[in-house]
Amino acid sequence: MGKKGEKTKEKIRQAAYLLFARKGFQSVTMTDICEKTGLSRGGLYRYYSETGQIFSEILSEEYAIADRIEKQESAKAILEDMLEAIRREILDKELSLSLAIYEYANLGNGDFFKNINDKAKRRWISLLHYGIETKEFKTVDTEQISDLILYYYQGLRMWSRVILFDEQVAEHYVKTIKQLLLQE
Repeated sequence: MGKKGEKTKEKIRQAAYLLFARKGFQSVTMTDICEKTGLSRGGLYRYYSETGQIFSEILSEEYAIADRIEKQESAKAILEDMLEAIRREILDKELSLSLAIYEYANLGNGDFFKNINDKAKRRWISLLHYGIETKEFKTVDTEQISDLILYYYQGLRMWSRVILFDEQVAEHYVKTIKQLLLQE
């Protein structure tokens, strides 16, 4: 697929992300995505055959840290960027896919989510090990802390759909993770 095709797929995923965040998974149709992107049905179907395929790709996109670690960027800088993205998502329920994820999981996609969770955990463990090696992070049980980071975040993310969190809640999350990890 050429550069133009990849750009179109990215446009589709971005538009669909906003629809899934607002309406959930089951309420979004290919017609909705066509309207949001301005693509014809044929244009959309050239890239995706159904909403589940688009949603799976959105959820499979990863925050890339392996390249940053390979380039020997500061572990603290990588952590700060990841926490800022999480903070923004906690505060903006329009960015939360929690409802859509719940609906999609209930359609029998448990293995898919286990895989995503496993990748996220490995990503966090990788960053934690890197930060410990560079002495930017405290020596911690990486398995335990990765669970805390992931599930604390997931809880806030889910609840952000029904409770309007103020800035302080998101800051507590960021501050807690930094206190657990960063050397003083």
